[in-house]
Amino acid sequence: MIYYHMATEDKKIKPHYHGHRERLKERYKKGGIDVLADYEALELLLTFAIPTGDVKPLAKELLKKFSSIQGVLDANNAALLEVKGVGKHSAMLLKIVKDIGSLYLRHKHVHKKTITDTNDILDYLKSIIGSSQDEQFLTFFLNASNEVIAEEVITKGTINHATVYPRKILESAIKHKALRLILVHNHPGGTLDPSYNDITLTGKLKTMALLFDIDVYDHIIITSKGYLSFKEKGIL
Repeated sequence: MIYYHMATEDKKIKPHYHGHRERLKERYKKGGIDVLADYEALELLLTFAIPTGDVKPLAKELLKKFSSIQGVLDANNAALLEVKGVGKHSAMLLKIVKDIGSLYLRHKHVHKKTITDTNDILDYLKSIIGSSQDEQFLTFFLNASNEVIAEEVITKGTINHATVYPRKILESAIKHKALRLILVHNHPGGTLDPSYNDITLTGKLKTMALLFDIDVYDHIIITSKGYLSFKEKGIL
């Protein structure tokens, strides 16, 4: 009779990604975000919402679906949740990162800053509404030194329309004691050409604002890839 026994207990086989998270974190700590590929940066972020497992495939799938990190962060909650492996916590984390980035740009480039040209607020505008899937109209309220004293989203509309009431803008301008206005709206379709309504609204608002000694300083159309300034184009 043959007797057989194991001299030692079977060792648990470690998954191929064992220790990968720590190595990724160390690379980031030593070299910053530039040493990571886009999928690795996204992978690192996801580890803070998904405590265990290999999230590299999920990071790559998100980039495949939304084309870029910008696309991932711009995606709405419903679209993110359609990706297998994305739960409510990871979807929320991605939106928090985007929103905190917008807050950073607001305080760096906009809050209490003197606006000398469109480039002073361009990055911020692209961040908050450039990639929005619905048309939005917002206004910056400036004092005599062109410092931003307030910012308001005037209206949110559909993919190709937002109803704007000049009276509402002027009421807010008077409330904030603003002397200049910068009007901003996005074109979700990507075109930078101002519509007839865009031009008409701007002219009407400028005429009405002058009655209160308020100047419409500029009107900016923004998309994820570019902008059009009424002032620079000589429309205003």
